[in-house]
Parts: sequence; structure tokens; C-alpha cells
Amino acid sequence: MKNQTKRLYFDDPYKTRFEAVIWEKSSYEGKPAVVLDQTLFYPESGGQHCDRGVINGVSVIKVFEEGEKIIHVLEQDIEAGIITGTIDWDTRFDHMQQHSGQHILSQVFHRFLEGKTMSFHLGEKSSTVEIDIRKISEEELMSVEKQANDIVFENREIRCSFISDRHVDEVPLRKPPVKTGELRIVEVQDFDHTACGGTHPCRTGEIGLIKILKWDRIRENLRFEFVCGRRALKDYMMRVNVLRDVTNRFSSGEADLLDVVEKLFQEHKAQKKTNRQLQEKLSQYEAKEIIERAESRIIRKVFEDKSVEEARLLALNIIKASDHIVLFGLKLEERVHLIFACPENSGLDMREFVPLVIPILEGKGGGRPSLVEISGSRLEGLSEALDAASMKLEKSFNG
Repeated sequence: MKNQTKRLYFDDPYKTRFEAVIWEKSSYEGKPAVVLDQTLFYPESGGQHCDRGVINGVSVIKVFEEGEKIIHVLEQDIEAGIITGTIDWDTRFDHMQQHSGQHILSQVFHRFLEGKTMSFHLGEKSSTVEIDIRKISEEELMSVEKQANDIVFENREIRCSFISDRHVDEVPLRKPPVKTGELRIVEVQDFDHTACGGTHPCRTGEIGLIKILKWDRIRENLRFEFVCGRRALKDYMMRVNVLRDVTNRFSSGEADLLDVVEKLFQEHKAQKKTNRQLQEKLSQYEAKEIIERAESRIIRKVFEDKSVEEARLLALNIIKASDHIVLFGLKLEERVHLIFACPENSGLDMREFVPLVIPILEGKGGGRPSLVEISGSRLEGLSEALDAASMKLEKSFNG
């Protein structure tokens, strides 16, 4: 049947080379695409990325399903009617490890915490599985990880078979199947049964170590990031190298590293507090000097060497110590920033200046009556914005 591509990866997920006949040729997003009578290339599906590889030496950049057909998107066109395809084994085996590891993790969450798997995503560096639970303790997380790895170390058989959906009640599936008709069942021996069309190894020992890296909240569920097999080894090597480098820098043993970091953290907090106090004093002196040199009630300045925080502190110190009005402009790397401030008892409302200068700077901002801040991307509008604010202030003083 020319409307159905035979999926050779179901027969042997370890095979990497095959021959096939081109049934159809088309294009996808400007790239040539072909439909074959049979293929080893797994299409993107069920949270698992497609296989990589070549057809007649041309890179396959995307593989996806279109009904019962499998579309192979190529880097460039090929002319032959009969082709030879080769999948990238490292990518295939990596996907087999991650996907099978997810099956085991999901079943542990299901049995141990009654957590239903809501979604699975196989990423380039790590994978995630979303579980329908609201919270988890460190002890429970460690237990989940241990139980999952126990299944790996027992090297249980992984079997794949097809059944009709009429017999689905005869199989202890972890969750109801999404598809109807003929179902492919992936079974981890005496542990898990799942309807799945993905590629999997023959035994759990090939999955390698399963390691949960972290978790976060998504919607009302928990999402767990994990790695398996070679990814877990790569992650472990990276962490060992970082740990070795840090311990060498601090001349500390691994067991003492937390104490060293805590000591440095406390010293850093104390230093930040001291720096804030010194910055406050310096800002007060600078504010006093600016007030003494001011030629009018409006203090207008443009800074290129101050941060927003430093300029804000200076403006606040000026309005606390005098009745001057502050119009500050800051030239930052890719934007400009305005700080307008006045004493609280001045009778002015600096928020009235926001709609005046926002169009000039192509920005946005806001604040309270005594202080507003506006940030914009139109760098050349800084002087114009300050001029507009100055004129409005002069009119209010004279009117």
C-alpha cells in the first residue's frame, strides 16, 4: 500500500542501514522531501525527537508523520528511485536510553506516589516528565531515583508487541492509550506496560544510570528534569570536574566545601552591607555638593558613568535635603533612562511627566508622585526629553 510506510525500526531498533524505494517526492518549508516504502528513521512523535542520518549521503534534517506516511526532509534533492539510508546510531541509542528511562521513572512515580504522567519531552541535553503530584520530599525523590535504578540494574527484559485495542483490557497498562486500532505495547518485564511507538533497547541495563537533576512546578503539577545513560555519565563528569576545580581553588576537601562556601557567603553579605553604607555616605556628600552648586531650583544632569541604582539614590538624597527638582538622564549601553524626582511636599506630581516623554524615548515607565523612572530605546531622544520636562516645569513655576 502506497499510503503506508513500513516502519523497520519496529522490527529491529538496533539496525542502522536499509534500502528503500522512493514513493513520493515533495517539498517542506523550501526543502526537498521524500516518502519511502520503508524506513528505519523514527519520526518525531510522542515527545521523542526524530532520528538523524543520511539518505544516499544527503543529510536528513527532519522526519515526521503524515497519516500513515513518513516524510523525510532532506538537505538537498536526490534523483535515485532506490535509496540507501543510514541512521546515526549515537542519536538513536541516546533516544532509546532517555525514552525507556522515562517509562521506568513514570511507573515508579505511579506506583510509589500515585503520580500520573501528564507529558514527556526528550530534549537535546536533558529530558522532562510532568507528574500529577503537588509536592515531593527529598526522601521521596531519592526513593524514586533508587527504585528506578534498581529496575535498570536488574537488567530486565523490554519486550515490544502489537495487540488490537479490543484486547486492551487484558494488558495492565499504566495509562489508557491515546490511539485506537492496533496498539504497540512496550513492556518492562514484570514492571510496566505502556502503549508506545518509540524505540527502546532490549534490556533495562542498556538504559544506564537514571539521574533526576531538578524539579519545578508547572501548572499544578511537578516537572522533573532527568538524564539517562551516556547523558548521565557526561553530566557526572562535568560535576566532578567543577567540584575538583572549586575544591582546588579553596584548598578544601569535598566534605568541607559547604562550610567554606557558607563562610564566603556570610563574608560577602557583610561586605555588601558595608559597601551600601559607604555608597550612601558618598551619595549624601555628592548630593550636598550638587545642591550648593545649583543655579536654579531645577537640577538637570546627564550621567554616563552611573548605574540606575546610583542615580536613583543620588536623586533621593537631593530631594530629602532640599526643595530642588531633579531631572536625571542616564546613557546606558542600549537604552536611555530618566529619573524625575521632587520633594513630597512640593505640590508637584512627577507622574504627569511620564506621558510627555515616553513618545520621545519610545519607552515606558511610571512611579509615584515624588519619583518616576522612564526607560527608552531612542538614544538620541534624551536631550529632547529633558528639554520637554524642563519647559513643563518652568511653566508650572511661572504660571
